[in-house]
Amino acid sequence: MPTDRKAEKSSVIRERVIKTREIQSVRFNDVGDVYSNAMMPSQMVKKICKINEAGKSLLKTAMVKLRLSARAYDRILKVSRTIAYLAGTEDIKIEHLAEAIKYRSLHRVE
Repeated sequence: MPTDRKAEKSSVIRERVIKTREIQSVRFNDVGDVYSNAMMPSQMVKKICKINEAGKSLLKTAMVKLRLSARAYDRILKVSRTIAYLAGTEDIKIEHLAEAIKYRSLHRVE
């Protein structure tokens, strides 16, 4: 499938990943055994991974269509949080959610 997107240099990607890890390190500095978004317990996900109404609607639709569990809901939010950081934004936008849902649906393909 052709694309007009230009490939990013690995050094640029590396810098984004380092910055994202630093953000997480600061955020979880005072939290016991949590060092990354993936390690967040459900209650923390609710506090840190806030989404707008459009995002809630998209996620609800995906949950029904893909028959996902509550654990999958939290995982999608955690991945969305990381995607948002990698994109350089604090807000989880609908495109971040859509990307995380896409990864989840690919995971379910047999």
